Amino acid sequence: MNRKKINITVIIVLILTALIGGYFQMIKPVDSKDTSIHIVKIEQGAGRNSVAALLKKENLIRSEFAFKLISKTGGYDNKYKVGEYGITKAMSSEEILRLICSGKSYGKLFTLPEGIPVYKLTALLEDKGIGKKEKFEEEIMKGNFSFRFGKYLPKKGRAGRLEGFLYPDTYKIGGKQTPHEIIQMFLKNFEERVGDSYFKSARKKGLTPLEAVTLASIVEKEAKTRSDKKKVASVIYNRIKVGMPLQMDSILSYIHKKDKIKASLSDTKVKSSYNPYKNKRLPPGPICNPGKDSLDAAIDPANTEYLYFVASSKLDGTNVFSKKYKSFLKDKAKFDKAYKQYIKKHPGKK
Repeated sequence: MNRKKINITVIIVLILTALIGGYFQMIKPVDSKDTSIHIVKIEQGAGRNSVAALLKKENLIRSEFAFKLISKTGGYDNKYKVGEYGITKAMSSEEILRLICSGKSYGKLFTLPEGIPVYKLTALLEDKGIGKKEKFEEEIMKGNFSFRFGKYLPKKGRAGRLEGFLYPDTYKIGGKQTPHEIIQMFLKNFEERVGDSYFKSARKKGLTPLEAVTLASIVEKEAKTRSDKKKVASVIYNRIKVGMPLQMDSILSYIHKKDKIKASLSDTKVKSSYNPYKNKRLPPGPICNPGKDSLDAAIDPANTEYLYFVASSKLDGTNVFSKKYKSFLKDKAKFDKAYKQYIKKHPGKK
């Protein structure tokens, strides 16, 4: 091999070495000591070009070219998962790619409790640092949401418009999700978990979809056990059938926005279309967001002749049911006695 060829070979080797070295330098972390989290949102349909540009803009990668090259040659293309990801400058390009292809999005867990009314839910979201109470209230009143059950909801502008349709569950909420997106997530879960089959069953029971969820919401607040829920649902059906007012204090608590173990006489005289002591029908809408057992009980109640129930004198959350008013009065007297003793031991609770 002559001297000229040797020189060319050496030059090529040096160039390749430099390129390889430069490539590995470009896919290294931007700052191996910086572990502060940056939230990056990967949108639907995002590809290597748009993601590389986004990451470079946020100074999370050294080179768009190197990121795109490793995405293509490493088999990551077309595997990006929609979501929000917690990315640090201490991550290499390949570590970032593995993360956004894993679907392990960043976010805090939030539990929407069974039986929580909207006015408490918006306050809870704020308490957990997820967003301002007022922003969630505005979305619930006026937000545009497209779901099959949307036609059953009250018109926009009404406080608590989405009451009953925000499905109780544990959710992962990302740092950049808006109040609209969060409420939409709750509603989407309702549509997926409840669905059209539930509303068909409701119609067979003579209920509109809104009435079924309303009935379920009352059951949720009046009973804790699955057995009691079905019995409470039967009482509601039986009372409506014979033209009796529901007279359930959980509805009064919703009107007054104040939880009470026992309602006062003045509570029962409130002027409201929800007042269960004046109306002989279901209230115009749900009083909370019911869970699965309560939703099921609303369309599959126990087969009973019960017209009355009262909290057990054990004060353990269970109820005592009866067909006759006299039996109810005896059960109520036992509860009243137990309740008085409870108040003496727990002053200030009512």
